[in-house]
Amino acid sequence: MEKKAAVIIPALNPDEKLVNTVKDVRKIWNGPVVIVDDGSDMQTRGFFQQAEQMNCTVLRHCVNLGKGRALKTAFNYCINTWPNILGCVTADADGQHTAQDIFRCVCALEENPKSLVLGCRDFEREEIPTRSKWGNKVTCMVMRLLCGVNVSDTQTGLRAVPLEFMKKLMNVTGERYEFETNMLLETQAQKVPLREIAIETIYIEENRRSHFRPLIDSVRIYALFLKFIFASLSSSVVDIALFSALVWTLKPFVIEGYIFAATVLARIASALFNYIVNSKAVFQKEMGRKTMLKYFALCIVQMCMSGLLVSAFYRLLPYSEVTVKICVDVLLFFISFQVQKRWIFS
Repeated sequence: MEKKAAVIIPALNPDEKLVNTVKDVRKIWNGPVVIVDDGSDMQTRGFFQQAEQMNCTVLRHCVNLGKGRALKTAFNYCINTWPNILGCVTADADGQHTAQDIFRCVCALEENPKSLVLGCRDFEREEIPTRSKWGNKVTCMVMRLLCGVNVSDTQTGLRAVPLEFMKKLMNVTGERYEFETNMLLETQAQKVPLREIAIETIYIEENRRSHFRPLIDSVRIYALFLKFIFASLSSSVVDIALFSALVWTLKPFVIEGYIFAATVLARIASALFNYIVNSKAVFQKEMGRKTMLKYFALCIVQMCMSGLLVSAFYRLLPYSEVTVKICVDVLLFFISFQVQKRWIFS
């Protein structure tokens, strides 16, 4: 086939909105449309059959495996069936995405064949459900502050994905909604540019048919952040406990520099603990000489900054050494996350 995109629609227990979306798409788009039946109930099989009658390919999971797995199934099919495909446009089956916006994403991919294009909604509109509005705001803030990914709609299912990025995404973790967040994070690792286009904001029945589960899926989405915070907090406990013990031990005997000495000794022990936890549990990278050297270079810089800043602020502020250290290390925590994600464990 000529180099064009495929439209991918993952679906779980769809209704007539899936059929209406396909009808509208077929009025303006004659390219491939791939629908993934992600373990839907038998009574919804008729909607998929209607889609097949409109020249759509339907792939089936015998059980529900999640949106992330459904997208990977479709990616694999498209790459194997059309090796020279330009990429794909993913859309939802619940009627939130118009055929015009889907086609606009196809055109945007043709204009930006190496970029991940996001169809972004306007979350300032009054009719946006509260859970969607605040869920998106919180996720956008977390993505921007902790990961440096600056997008206005992290939860959009309307995305244009270029071919080479599709191949990379086949090995990205995430079987359910967390896959879409991991996709955004992966743009940094693969240096894939991000583009946004404004789309129509549609919420039918206040999005009651959405299969997104705010509590469960949010935990999955924030898993990377939560693991990093847990690793850092546990390392901080080791660090501060040792620092406190060393300050208590050294202060009577060392007139000058006891804070800096306590910082150095405590940081060596906590840094080794933190490196092992981050490489194995958080970023899931093999421990090697290069990453270890980078990590300990960061630790040396961070240790020096901590010691110097704590010493300086302790003289200026009416607080104990431990209190000042906690405040300084919270600031250094955010800086450390960015450095580790982008440079050490990227």
